[in-house]
Amino acid sequence: MTTDSTAMPEWEKRFRCPRYTLPDWAQNAPGRSLFVSNATGTYELYAWDRDTGEQRQVTDRPTGTMDGFMSPDGQWIWWFEDTGGDEFGVWVRQPFEGGPNTVAVPELTPAYPAGIALGGDGSVVVIGCSTQSDGSTIHVVQAGQSPVEIYRHQEQARVGGLSHDANLIAIEHSEHADAMHPALRIVRLDGTPVADLDDSAGGTQGLGLDVWGFAPVPGDTRLLVGHQRRGRWEPLVWDVASAAQLDPDLCLPGDVGAEWYPDGSALLVEHHFEARSELFRYDLESLSLSRIDTPPGTVSGAGVRPDGTVEYLWSSAATPPEVRSTSGKVVLDAPGMKAPGSVSVESAWVEGPGGRVHALVQRPADAGPFPTVFHIHGGPMLHDRDEFAPGPAAWLDHGYAVVRVNYRGSTGYGRDWTDALRHRIGLIELEDIAAIRQWAVTSGLADPSRLILTGGSWGGYLTLLGIGAQPDDWALGIAAAPIADYVTAYQDETEDLKAIDRALFGGTPQEVPERFAASSPLTYADHIKVPIRITAGVNDPRCPIRQTENYVDRLRRSGVTHEVYWFDAGHGSLVIEERIKQVRLDIEFAQRHLG
Repeated sequence: MTTDSTAMPEWEKRFRCPRYTLPDWAQNAPGRSLFVSNATGTYELYAWDRDTGEQRQVTDRPTGTMDGFMSPDGQWIWWFEDTGGDEFGVWVRQPFEGGPNTVAVPELTPAYPAGIALGGDGSVVVIGCSTQSDGSTIHVVQAGQSPVEIYRHQEQARVGGLSHDANLIAIEHSEHADAMHPALRIVRLDGTPVADLDDSAGGTQGLGLDVWGFAPVPGDTRLLVGHQRRGRWEPLVWDVASAAQLDPDLCLPGDVGAEWYPDGSALLVEHHFEARSELFRYDLESLSLSRIDTPPGTVSGAGVRPDGTVEYLWSSAATPPEVRSTSGKVVLDAPGMKAPGSVSVESAWVEGPGGRVHALVQRPADAGPFPTVFHIHGGPMLHDRDEFAPGPAAWLDHGYAVVRVNYRGSTGYGRDWTDALRHRIGLIELEDIAAIRQWAVTSGLADPSRLILTGGSWGGYLTLLGIGAQPDDWALGIAAAPIADYVTAYQDETEDLKAIDRALFGGTPQEVPERFAASSPLTYADHIKVPIRITAGVNDPRCPIRQTENYVDRLRRSGVTHEVYWFDAGHGSLVIEERIKQVRLDIEFAQRHLG
């Protein structure tokens, strides 16, 4: 990594400065924590002994490691080992104190991960896998024994959690063929059913459920579940043994997430509304809700320590991420260069064909109208928030306004807004983006001759679809890791994504070919009038490379001005220099074509 910060542009500092994720700690050994840092120039796992203060790097992989966890007893650090970011591989572990990496369950063949859960003393491991031939499978591994398959189904399923006593397993499944709205099943270690919870209606009006964790108390059979019965995500406490349910109506707009306090007496509530978030404590005895003071912006994760203090990762569009604590202490302070701040966001609300559309707007300090970047989020079941984002900040530093649209399909605005994304995939989102585009031009923010449509993953898909389906609306398209040819993408993508696509489209490409054709960027490739740049990972299992190659071939035959950049990773890069390179190339592409 470059160390001479005096010669470094501000936008590059935001990528290169060392930063931490929220530390996770072992449930039964809270002095032992795990976090992710980019300190070496690649995002990797780090162990942290809170008692001694010692920190050490755990992983060192060419493509980086972003996800890992501690065993509840604090003895082991686990992560999923794939090849080149293709997300196909095996679970690996290393002792907390350091030592060799070992394949955790060598009897299981490589697969795509579908959840994992560990017992408190490490004697029980539950592993979910997904492959094209086997569908979804779940194995239980008990100490000294070979893995035992307890569940198999062709539809999507995953391990949701394991009870504190390691005798009950929560499974999220879509046996009803609607992966958008999973149902829950509780089984014993031998696979014997204990209880079922299913809010689905077997179709487009189904309600989804999500496992948020068993109570962290010995002998406690309560499971914390996310539900959508009142049109938004909220917590439900379900006693799987007695079937009793506590469904607190928190009267909070937007979506709510929650997790247990360590003694099981309360819930830590994370409330997301209109692109910002806040924290609350919900007491399960008094049924009272009390706010935990956090600054305006976004909480990207939070947890309760054994002493009752809350640690959380916070940022805003203007302020870089900080790991904070309600105790007032600094949890982690990255050494070295600090990230420069950026521009605060403004909210824009515009009436669209499906209701009011919310956009986050950032503008340079001088007077407009500006060349404007419509930076479209991925998912699609995610949403842009008032949080620190080096990518959009880089465009701002170069004089562009940035607009981010939480189109229909985004979370954070209620179930109906998210579930509106059905059958007319992509076209619905473009209607909302068009409404915000019209506002940006008429309000004087955006120069209509210099509008850039860009995004990654689902945002990259919408970019390719938009410049083809709305060819007169955009001056440039810049797409990263996109879906480009939806039929071929469906053929090559992972089984869990195929299940999501079947739920979105109402069938397979063979069953509803007209829907896939109407939503595929390849259908509109001959309509493109503007230059386009595409970036894609050669090992991407979510937006596979063959379908992108098909699209690029069509551009070449149509004579569309285009640039293509392939990088050696999967669905995005965890290497800082690679991220900077891609942003630099995107901005240079825009400057060449727009001046």
